[in-house]
Amino acid sequence: MNEKTLRVLEYHKIKEMLMSEAKSEMTKKKLSEMMPEFDQVQVQQLLLETSEAAAIIIQKGSIPLSQLKDISEPVHRSEKGGALLPKQLLEILHNLRVVKNIKNFFRDDTLEEQKGIITSLVQMLVTHRNLEDDIDRCILSEEEISDNASAELRNIRRSINKLNDGLRSKLNTIITSSSNRTMLQDAIVTVRQGRYVIPVKQEYRSKFQGIVHDQSSTGATLFIEPMSIVNMNNDLKALYLKEEAEIERILAELSAHVAENAAEIISNQDILIKLDYIFAKGKLSVKMNGIEPKINEKRYVRIKKGRHPLLDPKTVVPIDIHLGDGFDTLMITGPNTGGKTVTLKTVGLFILMTQSGLHLPAEYGTEMSIFEKVFADIGDEQSIEQSLSTFSSHMTNIVEIIENVNHKSAVFVDELGAGTDPTEGAALAIAILDYLYNKGAKTIATTHYTELKKYAVATDGVENASVEFDVETLSPTYKLSIGTPGKSNAFEISQKLGLNDFIIQDARKLLGNEDIAFEDIITSIEKDRKEAEEERDEAVRLKIEIKHLKNELDEKKLKLSQQREKIIKEAKDEARKILKDTKAYADEAHKKLTQLERVKDHKTRNKDYENLRKDVRGRLSNVSENLNEVPIDTSKAPKNLKIGDSVKILTLDQKGNVTTLPDKNGDLTVQVGVMKINVNIKQLRKIKEASASDNLSSVGNIYRNKSAYVTPQVDVRGQLLEEAIMNVDKYLDDAYIAGLKQATIVHGKGEGILRDGIQKILKTHKHVDSYRRGSYNEGGDGATIVLLK
Repeated sequence: MNEKTLRVLEYHKIKEMLMSEAKSEMTKKKLSEMMPEFDQVQVQQLLLETSEAAAIIIQKGSIPLSQLKDISEPVHRSEKGGALLPKQLLEILHNLRVVKNIKNFFRDDTLEEQKGIITSLVQMLVTHRNLEDDIDRCILSEEEISDNASAELRNIRRSINKLNDGLRSKLNTIITSSSNRTMLQDAIVTVRQGRYVIPVKQEYRSKFQGIVHDQSSTGATLFIEPMSIVNMNNDLKALYLKEEAEIERILAELSAHVAENAAEIISNQDILIKLDYIFAKGKLSVKMNGIEPKINEKRYVRIKKGRHPLLDPKTVVPIDIHLGDGFDTLMITGPNTGGKTVTLKTVGLFILMTQSGLHLPAEYGTEMSIFEKVFADIGDEQSIEQSLSTFSSHMTNIVEIIENVNHKSAVFVDELGAGTDPTEGAALAIAILDYLYNKGAKTIATTHYTELKKYAVATDGVENASVEFDVETLSPTYKLSIGTPGKSNAFEISQKLGLNDFIIQDARKLLGNEDIAFEDIITSIEKDRKEAEEERDEAVRLKIEIKHLKNELDEKKLKLSQQREKIIKEAKDEARKILKDTKAYADEAHKKLTQLERVKDHKTRNKDYENLRKDVRGRLSNVSENLNEVPIDTSKAPKNLKIGDSVKILTLDQKGNVTTLPDKNGDLTVQVGVMKINVNIKQLRKIKEASASDNLSSVGNIYRNKSAYVTPQVDVRGQLLEEAIMNVDKYLDDAYIAGLKQATIVHGKGEGILRDGIQKILKTHKHVDSYRRGSYNEGGDGATIVLLK
């Protein structure tokens, strides 16, 4: 790829954006070396992995990939038999934990179902639980080894602590002794050369028994080790040497453990860098609201609502542009600062991003192709006053393009032919464009020359395009229109800025008639195009408004339906309450009747009978009134009812049989159990009682349906115990109904939590006759074979 092209199209800034999303310095280095690919299969693979990463980020967030450590050197050192430092082992531990966290992240049910590049990479990661636990147990920090690293180290440190306590006690007795107080410079204990000493005045050297280890800068104080603790200090020194040797042994043992798994640890690091690389692309895609472009083999480019990735997404105006279908050369014209250069850079950068496996900030429907070579001659100078040196620089670039271009190239040239005599520049530009077209290259060029606009109109395979400019506001709209040449609008802009009309008229006279006619045609076309776009926009607006109104009506309809269902539900609940209260009252009335039968006084008994009868009638009247208040859909009232017909009382959600025919008002009596209820025919629906043969047929259908889909195996690996037990219980019910005699439960080996929990419920399950561990060809400890009753 041409280095100048990469620089001009600002490809390095895209790489910087990617690097800011990466977690590891190793990944950032790899991203800094990223270059566009030219193999279509490779490009599609790169785009697919970006799509997978973006989907996972949107679904659950980015993977837990914290700052990786480069552990290549210490791991290789361990392979050669070298002992690693605590800091190096902690870095290895960090990477091991990252692997474990990522494996756990992808153990989620919603992600396990996804199959692709990323899940394949994750499956290649290898966890080392034992090594992780050993390092974590043994090393507390870069300078400290844990007492739990070994029993020997724990015992040595206990001995050191015990001896230190004895030394301090002994020294405390010496410095607090009244006979020694006058000889001591200070009543303190200090350490010199790893041994406990006491500061003694110089003049008492001969009276204080011990070994001199140091003296003060003035010589007035000697640091003496009392003879009474010399042996204790020697023992302490020996213990420290033993501690150091034990620590070296522990580090050597951990290093050997690392060496045993060196290949997998290094492989893990490479995979983690790859995942970091992929998710950096995914995060950039999500941040840019990017899409995966479709790749075609026809060197055809179609960009829909493309936004330059380096411009503010809140202000950038999206462009629609296509190239390679109907025309291979696109000539963009229009005023300065109108967006011509941005259009060139957008298309060129999109090609580079696509071939780097990056998503594009555009809309779906965007198509890109693979180009072997991309050339760009785009200067930052936007002024029409260009020096000869600028023209020479542009021509140098054009010469390089001419020498290397082929039919698999994309060429982007800004202000082609500018910087020299307009007539010669236009002629030269036309000749260059003809050459590029005949070579089969896809070319986009910008210009101000009218001759090039006419060339595009008259030449097959070459098309005009323009960037709009609002003369009223003297500002560009940045909209690109293909098929229409643009105007420089020099006269209109000058007039708006206050230039005298007679000067503008004189300038117009200096133009040739053909030029004036051509510009008038462009003006007319531009006017018609704007009117057509306004009409189209109005039609789109009306369509959106109609759709919005339709959505509002649908929403209101849904709300009315929900309100209706709510009212009916409340009515049914009220009816059930009435029925419940009525049943309770009926039971109480029955008790009262039983009690009245025992009353011997006929007069009193008859009076109580009459009172109870009035009370019952009043209660039934209230029930009937309440039922009639329940809102019911009356459009489906049953017709031609006969005594004995089975009906459903909608207000009570109860079934019964008709005992009287409806009167002129539609009222009738329905027998529900032991009760007779007065209802209106509108509150009834006629039903058909299921026959015994129908019931048997239904049961048979259940058995047949179960047999059709129940498999002889259920897999609960990766599930929580409660979830697995629930799924196994349901499966055993289905398997029993389906008539299976044997079933296999695949729970995996792991730590045995699933196996033990499932086998515990199998002991008491109603459908299980017996169970056993799977044999070698049945899954071994990872499966349980169940024999059903």
